[in-house]
Amino acid sequence: MPKPAKHVFVCSQNRPPGHPRGSCVARGGSDLLQAFWMELQKRNLFDQVAVTYSGCIGPCDIGPNVLVYPEGILYVGVVKADVEEIFDRHLIGGEPVSRLVAPPEVWG
Repeated sequence: MPKPAKHVFVCSQNRPPGHPRGSCVARGGSDLLQAFWMELQKRNLFDQVAVTYSGCIGPCDIGPNVLVYPEGILYVGVVKADVEEIFDRHLIGGEPVSRLVAPPEVWG
């Protein structure tokens, strides 16, 4: 298996309803993960992109969150409709989708 150029982590953190931090799953994270896997399959990019579910990435209140390496780009508030654009512009084209990139204060 060749080493993929990009690795996408989709937050699959689940917390009980009403938890103060919320969770990406409650905001559609599971469906989002499925959409990434389906797009990966549709494009047959298994040798270039890896998609993996992950635990909590951090800013749960603005999720679902997606983290792309090797750049370390954190996308927040991602929905299924964004997946094709993330593939086209970032994973294939090399340009992050700026409207989805986490604001600098997330890392602060």
